[in-house]
Amino acid sequence: MPKTMASLAIAAILAIAAYTQLTIFVVQPIGAIPEGKTIVMLRLNKTEFIDSPDAMCMRIQEGVNLLCRGMVMAAVVNKTKILARLPYMDWLYLISTGGKRFDR
Repeated sequence: MPKTMASLAIAAILAIAAYTQLTIFVVQPIGAIPEGKTIVMLRLNKTEFIDSPDAMCMRIQEGVNLLCRGMVMAAVVNKTKILARLPYMDWLYLISTGGKRFDR
């Protein structure tokens, strides 16, 4: 039983650390990135645990447009360390935007 409790405590600590220190950044398929991407990266002060350029644009300027998407993607890529690049995951994108889709 003590090993189980220790394992659960370690798992909880790792989960909290991941939630507070990492961002899963989902870039939907658009012209420059036709297949889309899911990126695991170190968290920035303006990113959430699951985030996307569209979600950030909604928070910053209450709307999504191509210029904002490009600026957010460039800023994020230049200011953080990317830990993993994964295929696009639509369900994560929908979580980031609260279930909303925006024109590609």
